[in-house]
Amino acid sequence: MLAVNPTQRFDFSTLQPDLILDALHQHGLDVSSGLLPLNSYENRVYQFSAYRDGSSQPEKYVVKFYRPERWSAAQIIEEHQFAFELVAADIPVVAPLQFAGSSLLDYQGFLFTVFPSRGGRTLEIDNDEQLALLGRFLGRMHLVGQKQPFIERPALSIDSHLVQSQAVLATLTLIPAYLRPAFDSALEQVIDEVRRQYRPSRLIRLHGDCHAGNLFYTGGSPFFVDLDDCRSGPAMQDIWMMLSGDRAQQRMTLELMLEEYEQYCRFDFAELKLIEPLRAMRMVHYMAWLARRWQDQAFVMNFPWFATDKYWEQQCLALKEQLAFLQQPSLSLMPDY
Repeated sequence: MLAVNPTQRFDFSTLQPDLILDALHQHGLDVSSGLLPLNSYENRVYQFSAYRDGSSQPEKYVVKFYRPERWSAAQIIEEHQFAFELVAADIPVVAPLQFAGSSLLDYQGFLFTVFPSRGGRTLEIDNDEQLALLGRFLGRMHLVGQKQPFIERPALSIDSHLVQSQAVLATLTLIPAYLRPAFDSALEQVIDEVRRQYRPSRLIRLHGDCHAGNLFYTGGSPFFVDLDDCRSGPAMQDIWMMLSGDRAQQRMTLELMLEEYEQYCRFDFAELKLIEPLRAMRMVHYMAWLARRWQDQAFVMNFPWFATDKYWEQQCLALKEQLAFLQQPSLSLMPDY
C-alpha cells in the first residue's frame, strides 16, 4: 500500500481530470460522463457515471481522493471496515466499493475510494419525525460501535482537539496583535474548564462529525454517505450537534432522540455533562483546522473571512461566551423522563 508522509506540504494541484480518469480506468471503470465536483474541502470528491467491468449500462459513482497528510492507509482501511460492519448489521451507511478485494486504491501518489452514488434530502433538525428516526439510527449504530474498539483511528481527546489546536493557533499570524492577549487568555480559560469537565467514562466507535450537513434522508430512513471523520469518543458526540435553540428546545430534542435511541442502545446520562465541553472542543478544533489548511488555495478562496480582523474579534467573543456556558449547570432532562 502507498506510504504517506504525514508532514509533507500538499495541495491538489496535480489532481487533474486526466489523472482522475486514468485512475478510475485502471480499476475497471470506463467513465461515460464528466466529473462533477461535490462539496468537500478536506478531500476531493467527484460524481460521475461509468461502465464497470463491461457492464451494459452506466451507473453513477462517487470517487473520493484523500488528502495525504490527514489519515494513514491503515486508518482509512479501518474506517472502511467499520462501514462494512454497519452495512452487515443492516444500518444505512453508504460503504465503499471493493476492487479485487480492496476498498482503498492508489494511483500516482494518491489514495482514493469509489462509492455508489446515492441521493437524498438533507435531514431537517426541526422535524420531530426525522429526529426520532435519527435517534433510532444512532442507537443501532452505537450498538455496533461499542462491540469492539478502533485500533488505528484516534480518540476524540483534549490533546487532539484543544492542546494541539492551541499550539497551531499560538503561531498563527492571522490573529491580529491587538487581540492576541485577550484571545490567548480566553482560549486558555476554556481549555482549563474543559479539562475539569471532560471525563467520559466510555469511548466507542462513532461517526464523529454528526451534523445536519453530513446526514441525508430518503425512503423513511436517515443515512450517512461515508465515515471520513469517524473516531472513538463518548456517545454524546454523535448527538449534541442536533441540539439547537434555547435550553428548553434543546431539552425537548434530547428527550425525543434519547427515547428512541434507548430502544436499541443504553445511554449513559452522565454524558449530558459533556455537551458544552464537546462544543468547546469542536469550536477550537475548527479554527485550528482552517489554520492547518490555509496553504491550500481552496481554503483561501472559500473561507476569505478567516484572514479578517472581524472574524478573530468574533472568535474571541465566542470563546468568552463558551466559557460562560461551561460555567453554567449542564443541560438536564425533564424530571419525568
